[in-house]
Amino acid sequence: MRILVTGVAGFIGMNVARRLLARGDEVIGIDCVNDYYTVSLKEDRLKLLADESDDRFTHLRIDFADHEALDAALADQRFDRIVHLGAQAGVRYSIENPRAYVQANLVGHLNMMEVARHRRVEHFVYASSSSVYGGNTNLPFSVDDRVDHPLSLYAATKKADELMSETYAHLYRLPQTGLRFFTVYGPWGRPDMAMWIFTKAILEGTPIAVFNNGDMQRDFTYIDDIVSGVVACLDNPPPDDGAVKAGGSIGPHRIYNIGNHRSEQLNHMIDLIERACGKKAIRDLQPMQDGDVPATYADIDAIQRDLGFQPSTTIDQGVPRFVEWYRDYHGV
Repeated sequence: MRILVTGVAGFIGMNVARRLLARGDEVIGIDCVNDYYTVSLKEDRLKLLADESDDRFTHLRIDFADHEALDAALADQRFDRIVHLGAQAGVRYSIENPRAYVQANLVGHLNMMEVARHRRVEHFVYASSSSVYGGNTNLPFSVDDRVDHPLSLYAATKKADELMSETYAHLYRLPQTGLRFFTVYGPWGRPDMAMWIFTKAILEGTPIAVFNNGDMQRDFTYIDDIVSGVVACLDNPPPDDGAVKAGGSIGPHRIYNIGNHRSEQLNHMIDLIERACGKKAIRDLQPMQDGDVPATYADIDAIQRDLGFQPSTTIDQGVPRFVEWYRDYHGV
């Protein structure tokens, strides 16, 4: 197959593209390579894909929120399915720069759905987020829960993406699957995520900000497990059979949680990083940040039932792998 992957220079996008290339698919990747975090890391991810692709990887350096540039770049390209992972990420940054989220996550999502419907693609898989659960207090979070109270603009844009996708599934019968990711980590991860920030600070001997005084829980999900879930979804478009799908749609539209189905204490994650680094952290206990939530925990019954998804990597296994990669990548 020929697969179009957006956000291909990003953490999840690169790893999904890498898995698709490894199994023999051709990948057309879209990424404008913005400077939200270190550009050199994104360029290194792209180089890795090019080196491993046997000329089956094409990178288009465009902004998918610019529909004219997007249409022009794709005019001569053929593809069967789309994995739309590109977005402006980050809960805290959405407070500082809200307009970036409207442009990338709302306008960009619409543009990619327009590409999908006009090209009549077989399946449009897109990234949502566990942030849509907002202030929900019932754990674990289920795709059957109401998600009407987002606590950040980032979460609101991801909920809006799900609603727009439901509309396109209804109007155009476009097969779609939305994926609510839960705290993804692992080699080639993002510098704005806690695991990277903590590892860097511990190795440098500088303090780490531990929010809510450390009383935080996250459903940490290792990147290889996430990729397995994304590819399983890509290979199984939802049928247009009028039956109720995961997430409640009767159209060809499913929504799944992809998590580890375990909620871990933040302090345990820090303990594991300390052990892998061979150094103790300097913990600066701070109050809860605006827009953040105290706990996430994924109910993955729907994706287990429909696709046999089963995460296999605990944080006791995954954290040392990340720290080993980090030290090798930075030579520390």
